Amino acid sequence: MPSLGPPPSAVNGPAPITAGPPGTGPLVRGLAVLRALAEHDATSRVRPADLARTTGLSRSVVDRVLATLEHLGHVRFEGRDVGLAVGLMELGNAYLTASGVPAALGPHIERLAAGLDEPVSVGVADAGGVRVVARCGRPRAVSLTVRIGDLLPGDRCAAGAVLAAAPPGPAGRAVDWAVDDQGAEPGLVAVAVPVRGPDGHPACAVTVTSHAGRHSADSLRETALPRLRAALPALEAALAAPPGTRHRAAPAEDPSPAAKLELGSAYLQSLARGLAVLRAFGVAGEAPHRGATLAELAAATGLARATARRALLTLTALGHVTAEGGRFRPLPSVLALGHAPLGELTFTDLVRPHLRELVRRVGESASMAVLDGDDIRYVARVPTVRIMSVDITIGTCFPAHATSMGRVLLAGAGRGGARPVPRALTPYTVTSPAELTALLAEVAREGYALVDQELEEGLCSIAVPVRDGRGSVVAALNVAAHASRGTAEGLRRDALPALRDTAARIEADLRTASAHRALPIG
Repeated sequence: MPSLGPPPSAVNGPAPITAGPPGTGPLVRGLAVLRALAEHDATSRVRPADLARTTGLSRSVVDRVLATLEHLGHVRFEGRDVGLAVGLMELGNAYLTASGVPAALGPHIERLAAGLDEPVSVGVADAGGVRVVARCGRPRAVSLTVRIGDLLPGDRCAAGAVLAAAPPGPAGRAVDWAVDDQGAEPGLVAVAVPVRGPDGHPACAVTVTSHAGRHSADSLRETALPRLRAALPALEAALAAPPGTRHRAAPAEDPSPAAKLELGSAYLQSLARGLAVLRAFGVAGEAPHRGATLAELAAATGLARATARRALLTLTALGHVTAEGGRFRPLPSVLALGHAPLGELTFTDLVRPHLRELVRRVGESASMAVLDGDDIRYVARVPTVRIMSVDITIGTCFPAHATSMGRVLLAGAGRGGARPVPRALTPYTVTSPAELTALLAEVAREGYALVDQELEEGLCSIAVPVRDGRGSVVAALNVAAHASRGTAEGLRRDALPALRDTAARIEADLRTASAHRALPIG
């Protein structure tokens, strides 16, 4: 089977700005700006002037594109700099949902990764390379896992070798495995097998990777290939199984008219509508694999059929959509629109911009914590800068019963009181189990907790829960202030609305970021 040589210097360069149907120029230019932003990691920020130079667009055009993308939640400004926002992952998520591959093969690669104790990924052919669409990593000091959305060089990776070989292979038979001996990257060895569709052609490739310090190419092949071959019947059956029914979106209202009133000429309506069509692939149509019709996409977006059609023609010309038999399907190149760098974000990375905005709104320190036994542990924090401020670092633990975040988390976990019997930290600390149980019941009803000087004299705080996609409380968000700057009731009046709004934004980002990957919290 093929053994692969040294890595190339680059996979491919920036995509050209391609013309689309009349009236869709803003969509073309907007996607060019997104591709330029995607060249950076998710936490970096660039200046609009840099994007103008990279794309060749005028500064005024870039400014209008960015204003529209910010309104859509796809980019975020910090001062004069701009970067990717988690909301942009909705585009890649729509492709992953529509393709059906991660849902079909995800459980299988998790079992393979656990059995082999090595990272396993799934890739599909895209633009002469291999686009990663699913992965299951393993905890390692030296990380080898690729990101969902990464484009690997097709001629220098094991997955590329098996995907490029349609049956029969170069030797007159189907290529049923390939080994990469440090070709894609020095120190990386991999073995891949094709997962074939009903037509007998490779639909995707499953790859097991390891470090040269753990395995040679031969030893990885000897270890992994039998397990991969044994799993192939189940993998191909899962891929060929009739897909389950997918949610069909009710007709949506096109938000562009209201946004146009809000932003005026800075709002690029055709860009917003084109991206809405891309997102709609995640809900429109009856099932994955089959794609969606023009009528289904128009209904899912609330757009006129002619408007949706123009967007689809542009997206097809740009290589993000394909059409066959009256149905449209998104292509893996959609993942190039920032999905891989955003997929690297940790929970702390995700919430920190929201905390900064919350601090800006209320003028007090904001924090996030998770439950750790009978304590809370801080996982993110943005302090205010004052002569007298609340000084807490990431990783700090406090007794849950005496903190606003702790009470929110205890109430969310259904715990009626802390065990053992809590101790008093100040003269104001509630220590009665019965009283704590009543307080937690009230927190569960009201959706927030207010603690006045129970952890430390002079310190007041108010907290709200943060829930995951299943509705479970996974973290708590709070604002804390010194009592000299106001009363507890004032904190409730001034901070609670902003806290609830911020929690809702964090929850939306959590749902988006964890749609196709596990996002550890805390």
